[in-house]
Amino acid sequence: MLCLGESLVDLFCERPVAGFEQADAFVPHSGGAPANAAVVAARCGARTSLGSGVGDDPWGRWLERRLRAEGVGMDWFSCVPGLRTPLAFVVVNERAEPDFVIYGDDIEAGLLSLADRLAEAVAAHDALLLGSNTLLGERERSLTLRARELALAAGKHIVFDPNVRARRWADPEEAVRVVGEVLDGATLLKVNRSEAQLLTGEADPAAAADRLVGMGARMVAVTLGPEGALLRGAARADARGTPVAAVDTTGAGDVVTGVMIAALATSGYSPQAAADALPVAVATAARATEGWGAIDALPDAIAVS
Repeated sequence: MLCLGESLVDLFCERPVAGFEQADAFVPHSGGAPANAAVVAARCGARTSLGSGVGDDPWGRWLERRLRAEGVGMDWFSCVPGLRTPLAFVVVNERAEPDFVIYGDDIEAGLLSLADRLAEAVAAHDALLLGSNTLLGERERSLTLRARELALAAGKHIVFDPNVRARRWADPEEAVRVVGEVLDGATLLKVNRSEAQLLTGEADPAAAADRLVGMGARMVAVTLGPEGALLRGAARADARGTPVAAVDTTGAGDVVTGVMIAALATSGYSPQAAADALPVAVATAARATEGWGAIDALPDAIAVS
């Protein structure tokens, strides 16, 4: 699977604080939703590649070394001269909820480093993972939609994890429109409870999932935080939450996506495999919240079933 999108450095204040004014130190962890999902899927035994770009600077090379060590394919990853690797400073409150401030060049610049090789990258994989963070700017949106078109035309599978960051969108209605158009034809759409309601207007997660299936996604997984997750569409499952003492929920949804894409990829994209993996995905995501940085809080190998 080609995971298309951002890779960045998450710098965490590793203690709960009310805001950035209380932060006194920051510790680096690798981040970016597609990068996190690629790492988790690789730890589950799937073959993944990351289509992304960072700066040819110390932080960019730091990210590259970490991703290579995880076994993520790096043929479509670039360290771009003159580009500044994005850094996300993160503080987490007493409820384990994160807040971000991002410095460095925009995500768009790194993604566009793949523009001349996009068709080759899509052709080299069985499936494509997309998010909405590469759908904001005109140029990055064009590239992302082109990757989707190429994948659909070739009969490849698409997994779409919107990971909507409302503050990054000037107009929430535009986010709903763009995400709604991209989900059509997806083998799996993974959303959280808030995203499901945003896209459908349905407060009930199960009703929202059914609605999203009607909008064109073959399967829809809705994560419910501590309550677990549900899957509707070509396969059906309900997974209870796993009680944990969460300290940081950053990237928990990326973990769910990573486990789910691994289950699909290693089973020939069987809907039942996705259903069977949902409890594992929920439990693994819960474990990820027990430490700082979703990836660093997980074991090096994850059993999908």
